[in-house]
Amino acid sequence: MKLSGQAVAKPVTNAHYQLLPGLSGNSWRDLNRHEDVYRFTPVQPLPFVNRQREGRILRQLRPSQLAPRPKGYQSGRLTVEWIKGEPLAEERFTAQNPELLQLIIRLHQQPLFGYRLPLWSLLQRYWQLCRQHHPRWLRELKRLQRLGEPRPLRLVPLHMDLHPGNIIQSDRGLRLIDWEYSADGDIALELATLCLQNADHSEAWIEAYANSFALESTHLRSQVKRWRPWLLLLQASWFQLRAEQTQCAAMTKHAAESWRYLLLS
Repeated sequence: MKLSGQAVAKPVTNAHYQLLPGLSGNSWRDLNRHEDVYRFTPVQPLPFVNRQREGRILRQLRPSQLAPRPKGYQSGRLTVEWIKGEPLAEERFTAQNPELLQLIIRLHQQPLFGYRLPLWSLLQRYWQLCRQHHPRWLRELKRLQRLGEPRPLRLVPLHMDLHPGNIIQSDRGLRLIDWEYSADGDIALELATLCLQNADHSEAWIEAYANSFALESTHLRSQVKRWRPWLLLLQASWFQLRAEQTQCAAMTKHAAESWRYLLLS
């Protein structure tokens, strides 16, 4: 469950399929059927990723036009429509972008998905799956267990992977892709992910959320602060697992940077 929005290596292409950008590496575009994208179930375990649940969420979202249209599920493979367009430019990924803010507002106004994000269970599962454990990891896990998850300010549908690469500027406006970590959770948790990857604009995001959702900015700011250590550990855990699974130098570097960032926080 990446939260940083980093890019990865260029897509791999053969005669029939193109591997699409993304740190999970499980989405392929059919070059013979250009309108189809295949979302495969990971061969190696990735906690919380479930293509059937993802497909049900996409079906629920169809009237909203927020997400790709699901086309079917078979044997661990979810087929969704290819959304034509370009990823949102980095400089437009700000709270001052009214179109982006409206997109996020529409997302959080949708009916609940019916699946809560099990954040504590996710953190435990990453610990269990990884072979190497940073010295700080267990101590941080136990600290968060003692604290307990923050009580939600408002329960809403979350995307949980909002970054420019997952926001497509299409001919029908902005649309969101890569819903594999979407679930119901605290509205401040999504806001905290935005603040974590866009730290220079944290205050702007908090004020924009407060105004858009009629929430007290001081309460939002405090709640974002409560969620921050949970997200830092989640990010470090995700990169640690993917580094071990892929043996990729870039993933190993991201994992090391995530642990250093957590130690400094």
